[in-house]
Amino acid sequence: MIGNEEHLGYCGKMSDVSSRNILENTFEKVLDLPLQASQWLLDLWDVIQVFDDFADEEKVSRESLDKAIWAALVGMPSNPFYVANSYYLLPLIGNSILKWKASDKVERDGEANVTSFVWRASYYDVVLMVVQLVHGPDVALEHSDLVLKLYGEDFNEYLKEMCDA
Repeated sequence: MIGNEEHLGYCGKMSDVSSRNILENTFEKVLDLPLQASQWLLDLWDVIQVFDDFADEEKVSRESLDKAIWAALVGMPSNPFYVANSYYLLPLIGNSILKWKASDKVERDGEANVTSFVWRASYYDVVLMVVQLVHGPDVALEHSDLVLKLYGEDFNEYLKEMCDA
C-alpha cells in the first residue's frame, strides 16, 4: 500500500470538495506521487478544464486562460517529471485528445452514450500511467481502482446534461 484511502475525502463519489482538490489530495497523500508528477497532472487537469470550457463556449476568465497558456506552453513541457517521461506520456496525451474529440462529436450530434461517457475521461489513463512510471506496474495494478474512483461524473447526470444541451 502506498497511501491511505481515507485521505480521498469521499466515499467513491465527489462531494462538495472540488475535483481538483480531490485530485491533489489523492496524488500526494494516497498515491504518494512526487511533487513534480503531481504538479504536472494538476496542470494538465487545469488546461483540460479551460480548453473544454472554451470548446463548450462557456465563460473562461482571463486569469484561467493566462494560467492555462503558461502551463501548456511553459510549465508542463519543462516539468522535470514530464521531461524524463515524455516518451511515454506524449502518445497517451495524443490518444486522449483523439478520444475526447470523438466523444465531443458524438455528444454534439446528439448521440451521447456509455462509450462517449467513458472516452471523455481518458485523463485518468494518464494518471494511471504516471502511477506506473513512479511506482511500477504492480503498484499501478494494486491502485488502479483508486484511479477509477477519481472519475466523479455520474453517467445518468451526464446523459441528462447531454439531453439538456
